[in-house]
Parts: sequence; structure tokens; C-alpha cells
Amino acid sequence: MSKTAAAAVVLTAAAVVAATPGVASAVSAPLSCARITAHFDLARQQTPENIALAPDGSAYVTFAAARQVARITPGGSTRILATLPAPADGGVHTPVLGFALTTGIVRAQDGTLYFLYAAGTADLTGVWRLRPGGTPQRIAALPAAGLPNGLALDPRTRTLYITDSVLGTISSVPTTGGTPHTWSTAPELASTGFLGANGLKIRGGALWATNLDRGTVLRIPVQRDGRAGPVQTRATGLAGIDDFAFTGHGDQILAALNGPGEVALVQSDGTHSTVLTAADGLQNPTSIALRDDTAHVLSAAYVTAKDPNLLLAHLNDQTAVVRVITTAVSGRPLPERQKQQPWRRARSRHRTSLL
Repeated sequence: MSKTAAAAVVLTAAAVVAATPGVASAVSAPLSCARITAHFDLARQQTPENIALAPDGSAYVTFAAARQVARITPGGSTRILATLPAPADGGVHTPVLGFALTTGIVRAQDGTLYFLYAAGTADLTGVWRLRPGGTPQRIAALPAAGLPNGLALDPRTRTLYITDSVLGTISSVPTTGGTPHTWSTAPELASTGFLGANGLKIRGGALWATNLDRGTVLRIPVQRDGRAGPVQTRATGLAGIDDFAFTGHGDQILAALNGPGEVALVQSDGTHSTVLTAADGLQNPTSIALRDDTAHVLSAAYVTAKDPNLLLAHLNDQTAVVRVITTAVSGRPLPERQKQQPWRRARSRHRTSLL
């Protein structure tokens, strides 16, 4: 069976499982075991916007409306690491949104956190840095007329890349700080009236970005001289797409769809399906990060105004899924290696746990 045919079998099986009565949630392949591990306090404006994971299982998040950076322990407790100063006008001049907010965040290997602050004022809007045990410091100013949103770190060149959802740009700046350089002003990054370029990741010699208004996933190659190459639209029809994460299977991604309150699995060819919904606990999901076989999904409850939270879900071995289903279709016996792993046999009998 070809890879394409095998993938089609997996998606078909996933649809069957999703439609099976008695399933406790709407979680679908390749995710399973969705559970909320942390609830945040809406009264304290703890609306989680973006996430960066640490090797010890901790999650570093930005609480947008509270202007904060926090650490979420593996056990689900929250510790506030920094609260950024409020702008003199209270944030009312922050473009589009009308309130100051912390947005994208990344973590360097040495534990340093870099994050964005959109305040609508020239003295505060920009890239900020927080070293372990230190205090926050702005290292690069960004336009007060913009809304810096997505942040990505290239550890090889020690370069930070920033999307601006209002200006429709991607900028770059060294991790040491300084004056940002406008890297791309491609029209595909522009908004259509609300917010444009949003989530941002680096993969395979390219920057990948989402556009919330247009519902698209974009790939922009980094050319040999470091400049932006021609934009490639890799997926469309993803209404309200915010942040995303690569699953480790080619260019397949998991994408947070903020408005619809869903997480979508987007295949390398741009096709997509829903894998998490409000039935699993999503409340306007904003950000996704993956470590090993666990997906971390933040929900800010911007619209639902009910339960901002952190949801974890298991990312199943999709190679195993294809192998088991293909075997069932072909009638060939399982390979000896699978026979020696009881959990694979159990999952082949109980497909809901496999998918």
C-alpha cells in the first residue's frame, strides 16, 4: 500500500472512531487521552496567549491581558515570573485590541526567555528578555503602531523573528538586541481587517507563518543571503488560525483555531481535519507546543469567557497506526517486533486507544 493510500486509511479510521457512540470526548487521531492539567484565573486576566516548553516538563506562558510571563509546573501550579509595566494610557492605544498584552514567547537553551509586548506606546512595545532569576528588559523596540504577535528563535544564527499582525510583516533581530530589520512585507502576511500574520515557526530552511484573517499557512524560504524567498501558501480554509506546531511527521502540523475553538491536523498537502474541540475542554485555543509525544494546548477563553486552561493530549505513533491498519487490511501477520510489544496488540484490538 502506498504512503498516500495508507494515510487515507488512517483518516478514514479516525472518522469512524470519531463517530462511534460512547466516546467521552471528541479527540481524534493522532491525538488521544486529552485532559486539562491547569486552569487559569480569568478574574486575574490570566488569558494564556503563547507557550514555550522546557526540558523538565515546565511550560512558560504569556498571560496576555495581565501583561505577564509565568511558569506552569508539570503538576499544574502557576508561578508569575514577571509583570510588565502598564503604559501610561492604560493600553487603550494598542492597535486593534485596545489593551496592552504580552504575546509570543520562546526559550533559549540556556533558559533565557524572549517574549513580545504590544503596548501601543513607543517606550514599551518590543522584544523583551528575561534571564533565569533576573528581571525583564526590553532589548529591541518595535513600532507602537503595530501588534507584534508570533515569535521564533533560530538558535544557529541567534536570530529572533517576529510577526506583526497589524502591519503584516516579519521582522528579525539578534538575540543580543538592537534595531529590528524588516525581513518580509509579502502581501500574504497582511490582514483583511482584523489580524494578519500570527503564529511563526522555523523549519527546514524556511519560516512558516499563519494568517488569522485569511485562514492560511505560509512557508517562506530563507535564501542563502538570509533574505526572504517567494511565499508559498501551504494550507487554506483554516478559519481563525492562531499558533501551530509541527508533529515531526514531515510538514504535518497541529493548528489552534481560535474562533472555532478547535485544533486541526493539517497534512503536508494542505488537507486538514479536526482533532480537538470544545468537547475536550478547548476555550478559544491560542497556542500549541509539542515535546516528545505530548501536545500542550493553551486556551485563552477570549470569547467564551469561561475557563482559560492548559490541555495536554497524547500524540500517538502514527507510523504504528499505519502499520497496524495496513496489516488489518492486507491480512498479513504482525511483524515479530510488534508481537513482542503487548501495548501495540492492545491498541490494535481497541482502536479508540490507538487513534
